[in-house]
Amino acid sequence: MLNQAFQCEDVPAQMMDQLWAAGWRHFGSQFFRYSHTIEANEVKLIQPLRIRLARFSMRKTHRRLLKQLDHLDCIVEPAAIRADTEALFHRHKQRFTENIPEQLTDFLSTEPATVPCPCLEFRLQAAKTLIAASFLDTGATSTSSIYGLFDPAHPTRSPGILTMLLEIQWSIENGHEFYYPGYATRESGLYDYKKQFRRLEFLDWFSGAWMSLDI
Repeated sequence: MLNQAFQCEDVPAQMMDQLWAAGWRHFGSQFFRYSHTIEANEVKLIQPLRIRLARFSMRKTHRRLLKQLDHLDCIVEPAAIRADTEALFHRHKQRFTENIPEQLTDFLSTEPATVPCPCLEFRLQAAKTLIAASFLDTGATSTSSIYGLFDPAHPTRSPGILTMLLEIQWSIENGHEFYYPGYATRESGLYDYKKQFRRLEFLDWFSGAWMSLDI
């Protein structure tokens, strides 16, 4: 069983690439990796995920989702703790029944644009109202999604997947090799939506190798 953590507020881009490749993630300046979790009273195996961007292609369902952008505004800017994002976070967290986060700084540092590494915020707006947001770390050759949130009452379909697609597009356009969407579990679980993308790989904790999870 793997359960490790450390604290760091300033990590070079190349080191971030190496940490992600070894299964590390971070919330703020707290870095962590672990191999098992308990979900719904069941022990499950954690699988770090990544997409090899040179081989990535969208599913039809994803292309249909992107058509919603005709009616939405997408803004990409340095990450920050903004009042409208915090308000959206508190609406978003009402979806959860267990492990309910308390505040946005559970996931982001107080200076998220630079601590512990450069981070971008993807903001989706409808009629100037924020309906979804996500936060993307950038390394030298890789990017990693930290957290996504959306308004559960808004009729936009799958806004969380939509911001992930925007992160992937940005990563490809800016010449990155890998996109890390975070963790999921080998067994069916809360984060199965991350498994729907093509060219997925998962980190096998036992061998240290990345292996195909393509479906």
